[in-house]
Amino acid sequence: MSETTTSPTPTPTLKDLSDELTALRPRMEEVSRAIHGRPELKFAEFHAVQVLTSWLAEAGFVVETGAGGVDTAFVAVHEGGEPGPYVAVLAEYDALPGLGHGCGHNLIAAGGTAAAIAAVRALPDHAGTIAVIGTPGEEMGGGGKVLLAEAGVFDGVDAAVMFHPADRSATTQHALAAAHLRADFTGVSAHAARTPWEGRSALAAAQLFLNALDSMRQFMPPTARLHGIVSDGGQAPNVVPARAAVDFYVRDTTSAATEALVDRVRAAARGAALATGTDAAVTETGALYAERRDNNVLAARFGATVRALGVGIAPGAPHEPAGSSDIGNISQLLPVIHPYVRTAEFGTPSHSDAMRDAAATDFAHDRTQVAATGLARVVTDLVSDPEFLAAARAEFAGEAAPGEEAPGEAADDVEVLEVIEAHGHPGRARHARRIRPCRS
Repeated sequence: MSETTTSPTPTPTLKDLSDELTALRPRMEEVSRAIHGRPELKFAEFHAVQVLTSWLAEAGFVVETGAGGVDTAFVAVHEGGEPGPYVAVLAEYDALPGLGHGCGHNLIAAGGTAAAIAAVRALPDHAGTIAVIGTPGEEMGGGGKVLLAEAGVFDGVDAAVMFHPADRSATTQHALAAAHLRADFTGVSAHAARTPWEGRSALAAAQLFLNALDSMRQFMPPTARLHGIVSDGGQAPNVVPARAAVDFYVRDTTSAATEALVDRVRAAARGAALATGTDAAVTETGALYAERRDNNVLAARFGATVRALGVGIAPGAPHEPAGSSDIGNISQLLPVIHPYVRTAEFGTPSHSDAMRDAAATDFAHDRTQVAATGLARVVTDLVSDPEFLAAARAEFAGEAAPGEEAPGEAADDVEVLEVIEAHGHPGRARHARRIRPCRS
């Protein structure tokens, strides 16, 4: 890692960043729609990678594909003229089976890439490194970020930022830890009408297992979640199924609580097998996603920028229902933000046809431009203001109380409001190993 600068360097104004994002908007939208129109599942996002890395290479970034040994991961870096922090913008671009981009990852990828390019264009002589790290396989327990962390891709990164589309805006929002599991049941096949007593139904075991999970819910913390599907229930109605499988997730507020619940789930699978004369094996289908630690110092700067651009945003409610993401694992290693920006009508559910359709609208791209400006603000401030980076590090290390949001925090709010008026802005391991953050 490069040594950080010891004194502030000139940083772009919000008008500078806003102008850059306005100029980049046509390409950002083109890239977003290209990814949206050709959805690709986890670790098969070759088209998305080609579209994104071509744009970054044209913008002067040095691109490495296949980063960390993952075919559809990439790292694109723009090195500054002097030593300084390494700040990464994270891009996600995988889709959901049967839905396409029902989580809006096309907006995450295009907006994050635009943010990094805007930062470099507005601050061409920046210190340190500004990077885009392409992180595939976030959905369905792929754990792409975990794989990259274990391969050393995040070694030396001082801070990482990204945003997520949603039906509401929030600078910070907790996320649950999640275990991704499969229960395989093995029985004995037989003719289902002539001699069923000679068989042992793996499907019956799977059904009993799911009933056991339902019975557990009353006795779990209200923060916990158990949900899944029968991914293999047999092949023919007249054959006693010798094999069945349930793919499911176990979630709770912390990794420790999640693992404790997984132990109970494993016992339920053994019990279902014992009752039906079958065998059970519970295995992990992906990395354990850790709970997320949002860095409030960085989130406050993002929030102040977005509010100045006319979009209301504040910290999310601490006990609001939440999902999970492998960004949680990275947030255990270094300062991270993962704010949400409203790109769809309030009440639009995530992972739905409605969210997929919303992710291709003009409104969604208007809001993605705002989000990209907020990310670019955080990135440029991190590479130009050592005190800002030091504050984020101190909070991460527990050396200072978490920062608090303040609507008027950004010193250039007034300036940005003038910009709005002028430009019309619309409002495979279970754990990543711990990486010591840079202390230079």
